[in-house]
Amino acid sequence: MCTNMTTPTQIWMTLLLSKVQPSDHNSDLPLPKCQLVYAILTRMSVHMAQLIVDTIYLFADIPPTRHPLDPNKSNKALGFPALITGLCQSFGVPVTPSKVIRPPIT
Repeated sequence: MCTNMTTPTQIWMTLLLSKVQPSDHNSDLPLPKCQLVYAILTRMSVHMAQLIVDTIYLFADIPPTRHPLDPNKSNKALGFPALITGLCQSFGVPVTPSKVIRPPIT
């Protein structure tokens, strides 16, 4: 499927699937995400902040599953860790991450 896409379409698809609406797999592009890529490529108005908020709520609502090798750990992902950490820091919450978090895209 990707071979039939133009380069800008592939770039937007990759950006959306990895940064704006991340998921556990990036091998397919469901219809709502196709529509979003189309909207961006045709310069339609897109409310990106609402998309990110909706995705954070989606991440928060998914029940965690147990890690296959260590049943004491959850393998639930945290969506937008740099954004959440940055917002916490801006409101004075002390943040000492145990893992290095990639900075947000500017």
